[in-house]
Amino acid sequence: MPPMRRKGDLPQKICAHCGRPFAWRKKWERVWDEVRYCSDRCRAEAKCAARQT
Repeated sequence: MPPMRRKGDLPQKICAHCGRPFAWRKKWERVWDEVRYCSDRCRAEAKCAARQT
């Protein structure tokens, strides 16, 4: 079993919509370079805002 990592040691990004930092998640392992938003809510709001402009 691989050694455990602390959450503080994981890579982080800044959400493109809300500007908050968010940490790497196991489910994003293969697509981490493509992840831009911290949540589904931020992704939906950014998409809605882009359509209104």
